[in-house]
Amino acid sequence: MPKSKRDKKVSLTKTNKKGLLLKQKTIEEIRKSLSKYEHIFLFTVDNMRNTKLKDLRNDWKDSRFFFGKNKVMAVALGRTKSDEVEDQLNLLSKRLKGQCGLLMTNRDVPDVLEWFKSYTATEYARAGFVATRDVILPQGPLEDFSHTIEPHLRRLGLPTSLEKGVIHLIKEYQVCKKDAVLTPEQASILKLLGIQMAQFKVVIKCHWTKGKGFHKDLDVPSDDEEDNDKDALEDEPMEDDNDDDDDDET
Repeated sequence: MPKSKRDKKVSLTKTNKKGLLLKQKTIEEIRKSLSKYEHIFLFTVDNMRNTKLKDLRNDWKDSRFFFGKNKVMAVALGRTKSDEVEDQLNLLSKRLKGQCGLLMTNRDVPDVLEWFKSYTATEYARAGFVATRDVILPQGPLEDFSHTIEPHLRRLGLPTSLEKGVIHLIKEYQVCKKDAVLTPEQASILKLLGIQMAQFKVVIKCHWTKGKGFHKDLDVPSDDEEDNDKDALEDEPMEDDNDDDDDDET
């Protein structure tokens, strides 16, 4: 019986050569940046928006952001003590979970922490976002909208009618309720109304400094994380460089 073509083994490097090259390039770029920057910060993002991330890159042109696949970034840093590029980098790579990224910079640690602590930007909420407040539209004219959008508003669920070229709400309408998850239609209505509920925010979880090692920046870690970090740090002692700025990294 002839062998089925479906049983043919194909090398993954052949099936996705472009993807493999991109991964290798990312790894090379991260490792190259290690020699250029003193600090690496691991951050997570609340309400991710590409436009806001682009703004961040412009504000931090003297630094480098990496926001890709966690496994690829972890490989670049080293996932274990035996394959880490620098001492204690594996402690950083183990925290690459969920939607997160890396910031490499030479700016002082306290300045970086303070900058991101105070940075926030409002954005339009998307479907799945939990509403932060009630939004209720009273019965009557919606004068801010063009009459041409009235059919679209009805498709979104608003009880509207067109009277002498002006859109009217036939009755009071609750767009969303506080603490309730937004539907796609509700998110669209809020955007049309110009109501922004979401907050784009970067949260620094931890950082690594050349010659000093890993440091957690969250004030209230979980018990499991605290125990794991303590054990890992005991296994991987770092040499004290006796710099005066040791106290700056809090």
